[in-house]
Amino acid sequence: MTGPTAFTVNGQPVRLDLDPRESLLDVLRERLGLTGSKKGCDHGQCGACTVHLDGRRVVSCLTPAVQVHGRSVTTIEGVSGAGGLHPLQEAFVDNDALQCGYCTPGQVMSGLACIAEGHAGDDDQIREYMSGNLCRCGAYTGILAAVRQAAALREE
Repeated sequence: MTGPTAFTVNGQPVRLDLDPRESLLDVLRERLGLTGSKKGCDHGQCGACTVHLDGRRVVSCLTPAVQVHGRSVTTIEGVSGAGGLHPLQEAFVDNDALQCGYCTPGQVMSGLACIAEGHAGDDDQIREYMSGNLCRCGAYTGILAAVRQAAALREE
């Protein structure tokens, strides 16, 4: 075990003794009970575990938890507004951008980063930026429409 690691998750301070071999995903799911981020491949290839680290998207299965010391993590549980769903989550519902829902948390987190970083200018740009997130059900058309819809709302 290492010494205490202090970081913030969804605005809440966390202090844990972490094993250097623990991934951020495992800490979030197993130690903090935040099960929204999914373990799809555990190799950084599917994007189901995508979270934001200091506002930038990362695959949490490949992020050593000890590396988040002093940093801020946002998971899918931390994106909804006080009044309910985040506008991108609402856009996912509006555009039928989910089927089984397993990849949805990672898709939403990547979609939020896509919009925030200015990569939602056109469909090709969104496809390229979101290419690290796989949907085994094939809901890509709806996902693309949801990101477009939320990006348009942000521009208003």
